[in-house]
Parts: sequence; C-alpha cells; structure tokens
Amino acid sequence: MEMFPIYLKLEQRRCLVVGAGTIAAPKIASLLRAGGRVTVVAPEASPELREAAAERRFDWVARGFETADLDGAFLVIAATDQQSVNHRVAEEARARNILCNSVDDPPDCDFFYPSVVRRGDLQIAISTAGKSPALAQRLRAEIDALLEPETGEWLDALGETRLRILHQYAASEARKEALHLLARREACDPAQCPVQALLAQANAPSAPTEAGSEREAE
Repeated sequence: MEMFPIYLKLEQRRCLVVGAGTIAAPKIASLLRAGGRVTVVAPEASPELREAAAERRFDWVARGFETADLDGAFLVIAATDQQSVNHRVAEEARARNILCNSVDDPPDCDFFYPSVVRRGDLQIAISTAGKSPALAQRLRAEIDALLEPETGEWLDALGETRLRILHQYAASEARKEALHLLARREACDPAQCPVQALLAQANAPSAPTEAGSEREAE
C-alpha cells in the first residue's frame, strides 16, 4: 500500500515516547526539534536523557507504560528494547485512534521516520516504508553531499523575496515565471538576480494579493 507523505505541525501537541534509551533518544530529539510537548515513560533512562529531563526539556515518568499514559496524546512512539512492550503500546494506541510508530516493527507502525536532509527550513525526507532503512540512509548521504551548507540561508532570502513579489504584482504568467526563476539558484544567486532587478525597477503600487493564486508544487 502506498504511504501518504505529509509534514505534521507538532508545536505544543502532546507526544508520548515509551522508552528512554539509545533507541528512544533520536526519536525524542526529533519531536523536541519540531516543538512537540514530549512525555517520556520508562523505568530507567540513559544519562543523556536524564540530564535533558532534569533541564525540563521533556517530562519523564519513571515507571513502566500504563494505558492511561495515552490520554491526550497526539502521537506515540514505542521505543523500548522489548518487542512485547512496543506491541502493547501500538495496540493500545490503535484502539484509541492515536498514531503510533513502533521502532523497527513495520506492522505496528502507522507512520515511519524518514531519513532527512536538513538545511534550515529545507527538509528532504526519504522513506522506504520500513523496507530498507539502510537504503534511505544511503540516499540521504548522497543528497546531503549535493546541497551546499548555506542552502538554508539562501532559502530564507528566497522566501522574503517571494513575499515581495506576491505583494507587488497581481497574479499573472509574468509573476509565475518570476517565482520559478527565483527558485533557480544558478540564476538568482547572489546579487545579479533578474527578479531582484525587476523588483527594484517596479513602479507599480504595493497591493496585497492572495498568495494562494501561486500554483506551485511543494
């Protein structure tokens, strides 16, 4: 079955992680990076995670998993080293229609963690639907090598210029062409950008237009 690729907003959403060892650590870190409000349930925790809990980066409940831990959870990660525990967490989450990822157990996963290439707000996610994480990691390394380190900063500048175009020009083929030209780094980086020149020469009054009229494939 084909997976549905999406990016979730986790800001201030309650995310439950069952487990607090080496398996759970990267999952917790990714949820925190996305702004999730993380609760970790585990009898023991690695020194690294103990320190993070002491710094109040997440809430640690020092005991085994209980069904009530799922109350109010938006999603749950089952990340212990005991498959039976992970399976129980997944079953309880499924009964409550809560999205669950059971680490290294595709049948008990409602979603999968992709391998991600990051440059600031640019994220390129690669998933094999759990069939070969090693392949996803290899592809991630290849794509990572293709992107310049400052791509994230360039994207920030691109986003600012895009907003200026949307405010200064009504929806038209010319605006669409300018937006696509702007996304070509070889054409618009750094200072000799024809789109920037167009904006500098514009005499049209600034008037907000609907950004939704820009039909771009994200």
